[in-house]
Amino acid sequence: MSGAANSWQAVRAEVLRRIRSREWAPGQPIPHEADLAQELGCARATVNRALREVAESGLIERRRRAGSRVALHPVRRATLDIPVIRMEIETRGEAYDFSLVSRAEEVPPPAIRARFKSAPEARLLHVVGLHMADGKPHALEDRWIDAQAVPGAGTTDFSQISPNEWLVLSVPFEGGDIAFSASVASPAEAEALGCPAGAPLFVTERATWRNEKTLTSVRLLFAPGYRLHTRL
Repeated sequence: MSGAANSWQAVRAEVLRRIRSREWAPGQPIPHEADLAQELGCARATVNRALREVAESGLIERRRRAGSRVALHPVRRATLDIPVIRMEIETRGEAYDFSLVSRAEEVPPPAIRARFKSAPEARLLHVVGLHMADGKPHALEDRWIDAQAVPGAGTTDFSQISPNEWLVLSVPFEGGDIAFSASVASPAEAEALGCPAGAPLFVTERATWRNEKTLTSVRLLFAPGYRLHTRL
């Protein structure tokens, strides 16, 4: 690598190059942060950030006082982003539309209340909507939002923009979790998604939080034939 590495992205790229070319072999200790910083002409903090990013991908192991080494058996981790469903549909060349089914302040069921750690009588914003692709049902969005923790949610009617897109574009978060499962369509879900009752559905359930407070929890039911794509 010639010249100084002025960004953590450049340092990460060089670290990945050395690992993939076996310049740093599996199990081999890698240079200390201070030595790498001097070699690459950057701040030690820049090296630290780059190594943390590579460690999160499973390619290196970092241990306090033991230094860092190339993972002997690296784990490839899939990267999952929160997609904007409109963009997914339009990327496929299909026309997108969103229909707001309902929007109300409601006392959530026990499972949702437990996720938000809300008081028994506390109300959350409950929004249900249908995403369409070329005029056909694509996904049913059943979402709960803590309007006290998400500024603007209480005054947005979601008839012009889906909660999915509004939250992705407007609301920062620190973390979340996601679960995938299969389900069979209830009569109401089947009617919304244009499929027979009992048809198999792909389901994602996701929650995001900030400052240890849950912001939103959503259950997305996709019409039969949906395929999830991610990258390694």
